[in-house]
Amino acid sequence: MAKTTRPRTTTPRTPKPTVSAAPEKKNGHSHGDLENAIRSRAYELYEQRGRQDGFAWDDWLQAESEVLAKSQRRTA
Repeated sequence: MAKTTRPRTTTPRTPKPTVSAAPEKKNGHSHGDLENAIRSRAYELYEQRGRQDGFAWDDWLQAESEVLAKSQRRTA
């Protein structure tokens, strides 16, 4: 019995998305750098309060204010 072969078909390849090598920096800091600094400072404030729950938003806003002020002083 003879073996039949199907014609070979190829599917087009989709191009891989391009990713920039580094995130865009503003005032010498990337968004991720500032967010990590804020997160770290907010956690320090939480620990200073004795890990008392219920103040996450207050800690974040205070940390954000401190980190952004510090960042602006460095670039000025």
